[in-house]
Amino acid sequence: MPILGHGVSLAMLYLARQRLLGQVARTPLIRSSALSARFDAEILLKLETLQPTGAFKLRGATNMIAALIERHGRDALQTGVTTASTGNHGRAVAHAAARLGVPAVICLSRLVPENKVAAIEALGAEVHRVGRSQDEAFKEVVRLVDEEGMSLIPPFDDVLIAAGQGTIGLELMEDAPDLDRVVVGLSGGGLLGGIGAAVKAIRPATRITGVSLSRGAAMWESLQAGRPVEVEEVESLADSLGGGIGLDNRCTLALVREVMDDHVQVSEVAIAGAMVDIFADEKLLVEGAAAVGLAAIAEHELDVRGQTVALILSGNGVSLETFDHARALAGR
Repeated sequence: MPILGHGVSLAMLYLARQRLLGQVARTPLIRSSALSARFDAEILLKLETLQPTGAFKLRGATNMIAALIERHGRDALQTGVTTASTGNHGRAVAHAAARLGVPAVICLSRLVPENKVAAIEALGAEVHRVGRSQDEAFKEVVRLVDEEGMSLIPPFDDVLIAAGQGTIGLELMEDAPDLDRVVVGLSGGGLLGGIGAAVKAIRPATRITGVSLSRGAAMWESLQAGRPVEVEEVESLADSLGGGIGLDNRCTLALVREVMDDHVQVSEVAIAGAMVDIFADEKLLVEGAAAVGLAAIAEHELDVRGQTVALILSGNGVSLETFDHARALAGR
């Protein structure tokens, strides 16, 4: 089997899909008539917003917890699982842990919106709020692992997480085998790396375009430096793209470097406009991170004419207050 970036093989991807059966939705890939006409292309939307937790993160979390149970037995996880997250991964870990009968503690920075905190607590997980960045919240995770024996479910930097997210790529290739380009939000790299591993193994000609914030783009800065670097975390409509990649990054930096063909950064105004456009055209309420693919095409005038392009609508974790702010910022 082809192997990419630290052992993310097709075998791992198909095994992940088996673990996700009955736990995670196989989400639809729909054509947007409005966006296709606007850009003279076939614009397809991958609706990860329809996952039970509202975001793609459920794939990676479920895959890793299920794999740990396979390897060590359910009793080995009775001390619980823990993670640090900007919200969607924490909610995914809480959901997967509850389904599998495992306790969970989710560590969040104080920048995470209250609606995401409430959603995690509603799933029965305990929430610890620490610091003003994901890196600071992760220090509490380390304490829980070291002192209380909990098992870490990392937000992105693990082959099991990347393989879980990569099942999206398998579905894309099944539903659109002639896909020319996939445009993916880029933060820690688990989503882009996993999708890229699947797509490149099946159809190497398909371009993988990463999209980061205009400020606080940790993965992009790390790729430029050739090593993991720290960046200041900033508030953004696309808060799910915030946070660092970890100075001891073991998996996703190399994986993203291998599978990503090109990269752009998008402004807050472009993100806001894309959120509003997706709602107006498709009647879908999405978070900022889910709109960055459209923001990238619009703001950077990417030449997608005549191409079949998939945009990953990664999550729906947005409050009406935040959406109203996006409308105001976009001048709509």
